Amino acid sequence: MSVEFPLSPAPGPPPPPPPPASSPKKKLHQTIASSRSTVEGNHTEARLLLSQRESSFRKDLQWILVNTYVPSLIQDGPQCGLVALWMSAHLRKPQLSIDMETVFQTALSRGYTVQGEMFSADNMALLAEEVCGCEAELLSGGLSGHNAAAIITHLWGRQPVLIPYDKDYNHEPCQRSGHRAHWAVASGVLLGVDQGSVSSEHTRPDPTLPWLCLAVDSSSACPVGNAALKEVHVLAKQGKSLRYQLWSLDSIARSNAQLRTMDPQRVTDGTQYVVPRGGVEAGLAGRAVMLHTRAEKK
Repeated sequence: MSVEFPLSPAPGPPPPPPPPASSPKKKLHQTIASSRSTVEGNHTEARLLLSQRESSFRKDLQWILVNTYVPSLIQDGPQCGLVALWMSAHLRKPQLSIDMETVFQTALSRGYTVQGEMFSADNMALLAEEVCGCEAELLSGGLSGHNAAAIITHLWGRQPVLIPYDKDYNHEPCQRSGHRAHWAVASGVLLGVDQGSVSSEHTRPDPTLPWLCLAVDSSSACPVGNAALKEVHVLAKQGKSLRYQLWSLDSIARSNAQLRTMDPQRVTDGTQYVVPRGGVEAGLAGRAVMLHTRAEKK
């Protein structure tokens, strides 16, 4: 006699795979940057900028360019100051290898930041000295007059300057009372001087733009104290674009001077920030940080 056993039901189809984890939505500046590549070289991108705006430069002046390339990095959150410092650290001599996480964690552990924000130029100078191991010189009292001369001379010497300002939607300096406070690193300068006022021994013609000269080396005297100096523009990078920006020093000085209050939306959004006593005005207005990347911190 045979015994029949009931057949087991056929296995059902396997469960569908879990949906892929959704990545955080990119902000507009991150989306734009992801579709672009950086342009490297001390003068490569500067030439592109100048050629596009050639008609805006006076033809009766001699134009002299100095720039030392810094790499680009798109910020994640309110880390504009930390990103600007990371960029400038690449000009350290001898060269220094540092990652953004180290910069952020150092700032966090020292109580300079919570989210990545840096509303104090004093703290920025202290942080720069710690993470870069070089001297940081704090400027105060505005970016005109003798401070403007110091910035020009510093950039002529291939040294970076960290500058807070109000950022417009096209990244250029604007005046929003500090509501759009942002940091940039200036790594170059474009000077417009009277024809023949700077010796040809200290410059060489640019191979692509016939009206542009390149400073031969940083040892040549900067024409900052010369009455022949008529116009000054700075080459700068900031954390919401891969590209260099070219701004007049006057425009960024005006923007820097009127940094007074935090964006009201930030004040009421429930997010914690580190703001110095006296607020944004005390921490940023009229201030900048010059990094002496060849001088070790004493």
